[in-house]
Amino acid sequence: MKRKDKELAVEKLEKVFSQARMVVITRPQGLSVAEVSELRRRMRAAGARFQVAKNKLAKRAIANTNMKALGEHFTGPTAISWSDDMLAPTKVAVEFAKENEKLSVVVGATQENTISKENLQQLAQLPPIEVVRAKMLGLFQTPAQQLVRVLLEPSSALARVLKARAEQEP
Repeated sequence: MKRKDKELAVEKLEKVFSQARMVVITRPQGLSVAEVSELRRRMRAAGARFQVAKNKLAKRAIANTNMKALGEHFTGPTAISWSDDMLAPTKVAVEFAKENEKLSVVVGATQENTISKENLQQLAQLPPIEVVRAKMLGLFQTPAQQLVRVLLEPSSALARVLKARAEQEP
């Protein structure tokens, strides 16, 4: 790589590390080109990106960001996946690692915290945000529906009594 290309690569990676909400570091040791392409396709479908990283360039790029703690994990074959969605790269990386043991998930990070492999696996099991929102909305609507039912019950009971009384008189 020429010096200018390296500088551009460092700038791009620095932008990734400073702007992404979630970065997941993986080791794609022994993955074939087809397997890496499949992983990239899945990442794109989930709204995330995947890139094999040169360790020296990644360490330089990470030095001026909030994710400095990740620097120690850039050894050996390393790849990063990132997204603005906190769960997307995590879910895809963990699922792919379960299917293909050549990929191992190392660590993750947000702008505030470093996340261990075990915690990433727990995050990957969370349902999508849309499902959580739907469940919360359902929980909020249930008390309102019950309140309306309780408020309407006396008037419907009165109507039934009046109707029964009207049917008794000839």
